[in-house]
Amino acid sequence: MKLALGISFVVGLLGLASLVQAKEFLVYFGTYTNALSQGIYVARLDAETGKLSEPQLAAESANPCFLATSPDERFLYTANSAKFSANGNDGFVAAFAVDKATGKLTALNHKSSDGNGPCHVSVDATGKVLFVANYGAGSVKAFALKADGSLGADGSLIQHTGHGPNPTRQTAPHAHFIAPDPGNHFTLACDLGTDQVVVYPFTADGGLLVRGDVQASVPPGAGARHLTFSADGKFVYVVNEMACSITTFAWNALKGKLTALETIPALPPGVEVQKGFTSAEISVHPTGKFVYATLRGHDSVTVFTADATSGKLQFLQNIPSGGKVPRGLGIDPTGRWLITGNQKTDNTALFAIDAATGKLTATGRELKIGSPVDVKFIRAD
Repeated sequence: MKLALGISFVVGLLGLASLVQAKEFLVYFGTYTNALSQGIYVARLDAETGKLSEPQLAAESANPCFLATSPDERFLYTANSAKFSANGNDGFVAAFAVDKATGKLTALNHKSSDGNGPCHVSVDATGKVLFVANYGAGSVKAFALKADGSLGADGSLIQHTGHGPNPTRQTAPHAHFIAPDPGNHFTLACDLGTDQVVVYPFTADGGLLVRGDVQASVPPGAGARHLTFSADGKFVYVVNEMACSITTFAWNALKGKLTALETIPALPPGVEVQKGFTSAEISVHPTGKFVYATLRGHDSVTVFTADATSGKLQFLQNIPSGGKVPRGLGIDPTGRWLITGNQKTDNTALFAIDAATGKLTATGRELKIGSPVDVKFIRAD
């Protein structure tokens, strides 16, 4: 297994290297649909200049709030926080084929997520499995993916149980994230309702999740929302929604074990959590040297440096997000640009990343998109 893990990680690094050399990217935006949004939007980013084209509707879709791409970037998947059918409460997931020439998406198929409020999707490293987290239902599910990119047979559905100390938001489980580890042997699921990160072994063939024990917890009432791995795969950073904090874990890739190292504020020094302040997204820079997190209510992005040896984070910068209620953020694979999706001001904002320091500089460039939530990049050249 050690050899397999090593090969998987090296392959991941080689894939990153090829992306870094690309000069143009398709940028896809997931949204909550309303009068200003009809689904998934796409723009083109010139990675050398930071120029963004005007957004175009890539595909109509109901509340495609989170996106995932296949490893070969031929397909795109969505978590749709909308009813699958008129007589049920389930949300759904959908599969699309990507036309790199136009940026347009062709719908392949869609299926029930077997739970209401699907809010996160991811694809395993083989491109054979799609994972979805159902926030309202507090469950996670896997689907097999066909060679043509469409959704295949339903895999495992696992219901989370338990609750947290917050009497308003933690009376039941709320699965908010699920994604595979860099070795592609385990999936990690964040549950906001129970303050837990659950680790599931899985098999790529058939999309079978193996029910796991709770491996780690964030501080009570913090509300684990999303996570990301360090570039070398040794550490996991969990952004906690309600506490506006980040918990760092050491990751044992052989055993699938998490060990808590520290929890620090995501807000800048001297700023306390206030009503309406919640953390949303977290992402690691392609170099692994910096970590970025969005803060709603405070409407900002916080930048941290990441220690390569200890994994611990140190506050570097906090900068306005360019709009109100930043949900998602995306870092282009060259590491030069960061884009925020500001839900309540119906805009995205582009920031330049200093390669040496990791600090952000607002470019003043924005796109008008209704209720943008998630940002994903695909090579256009």
